[in-house]
Amino acid sequence: MSYNNAVFYEIFVQSFADSNGDGVGDIPGMTAKLDYLVDLGITAIWLMPMSPSPSYHKYDVTDYVGIHSDYGTMEDFKTFIHEAHAREIRVVMDFVINHSSSEHPWFVDAKTGKDAKYRDYYVWADKDSIAQEIAKKETSFDSDNIRQWHPVTEEDTVSEHYYGFFYGGMPDFNYDNPAVRKEFYDAGKFWLSHIGVDGFRLDAAKHIYPDDRAVDSHAFWKEFKSEMQKVNPDVYLMGEVWSDAKNASPYAAGFTSLFNFDRAFSILESINAGEQKAAKIAGHGYEMNADVHIADVINESLPWFKSYNPDFIEASFLSNHDQNRVASVLGGKSDKIKLSAAILFTLPGTPYIYYGEELGMLGMKPDENIREPMLWDISSKDAQRTEWMKSKYSTDSTVVPAKQQMADGQSIYNTYKELIALKKTSLFSQGTIAKISSEEPALLAYSRSYGDSHAMIYHNLSAKEIIVNVSAEGYKIGYENGDAVLTGGYLTLGSRASLILIK
Repeated sequence: MSYNNAVFYEIFVQSFADSNGDGVGDIPGMTAKLDYLVDLGITAIWLMPMSPSPSYHKYDVTDYVGIHSDYGTMEDFKTFIHEAHAREIRVVMDFVINHSSSEHPWFVDAKTGKDAKYRDYYVWADKDSIAQEIAKKETSFDSDNIRQWHPVTEEDTVSEHYYGFFYGGMPDFNYDNPAVRKEFYDAGKFWLSHIGVDGFRLDAAKHIYPDDRAVDSHAFWKEFKSEMQKVNPDVYLMGEVWSDAKNASPYAAGFTSLFNFDRAFSILESINAGEQKAAKIAGHGYEMNADVHIADVINESLPWFKSYNPDFIEASFLSNHDQNRVASVLGGKSDKIKLSAAILFTLPGTPYIYYGEELGMLGMKPDENIREPMLWDISSKDAQRTEWMKSKYSTDSTVVPAKQQMADGQSIYNTYKELIALKKTSLFSQGTIAKISSEEPALLAYSRSYGDSHAMIYHNLSAKEIIVNVSAEGYKIGYENGDAVLTGGYLTLGSRASLILIK
């Protein structure tokens, strides 16, 4: 299957849909909502971790071939995959293989001593030999942890330390050990061949080895991809590599897609800046300024990735489980939210939607508050709303639930639905992009081309009305949002309006 025209939907199972009334989202609850995703236009799902774990988020795993009991059983998951496939929806699951939980039986054994069976599954060092490393106070884009080496107990700080990039509860694996690599090749093949998942989103893919061993990380992922293709030649592998394009591009050899984090931020920043900054959305480490246009950035950087993987597909998104929610970043303004969606779905790349984003769900860090319960109906009628946490941002008073939005043709939901249908066409899923030049700083304009099809896309990033000269003979309106009037060769775009012309 080609993923060129796929539209992904990211689900945090715990918050999505509760089937049994225990307040926790579960797999049967997700299965019951598959038709909702079909209506929206979703063709692929990314599931956040579902394996046994001591934490609510489950990114610290204690069993790599199990399902957390709160979420259901392996049979429930097989049923979910069967029902998803019956609706032509692919299923990709989070596979957290950079580190385990400190409660994983392997680590519990490893920390007992140098002769432990699983000692070499993790990375160890004597305190004196890494004193400078232990003293470092550095953060990264994907972690604010300033301490990567940890004593086995806080009381015994003179003993050997183990490496945990994110924190002490998540010790990193030692991928120099062939036995570790085999564990995860076997586990991956289990999910692909025995359970039927279509691929994986690989968490913390950049950190398999430390940054100064990036070449080793590149080689590992190529080997991982090769092993997974032995059981599924069409396996989809999505990598989380938070880096600029030059440093990220070699990872493309081991993945189907990589996320473009910079673009997500620059889209939202441009909308919030409006006419105060030039309407140029960069990404991949480029600054947002009047001299850099998104089309030029894509056309320059994408070949870097394709040089390592000719079939590479860039993944685009506005936010996910690690960032403040789109609607909150944009101040809860529906016109800004719709504009951000119009930009996302008309740019190249496979789009990812974070659950509830299509409703304008709100949320600001800490992380629990960007993973609040999905709103299916007003609370008095919402039997499937989860209750594992009390929502601070997305409540009945701040967000219109799904059932009500589906019935409203002007809702954020129906804006997403219309744009998703447009995105799935070859023109917008596979077409090339070129900039449309303009002296108007608040205008973001570009064209898309595929075969004989052509589109011109115009976005007004500001709250003021703008007028631009447009040669539109032979074009028809393919999408419009907000006040957009095309007459006599001139396009008038009202506040944060978008217009797409297609021929």
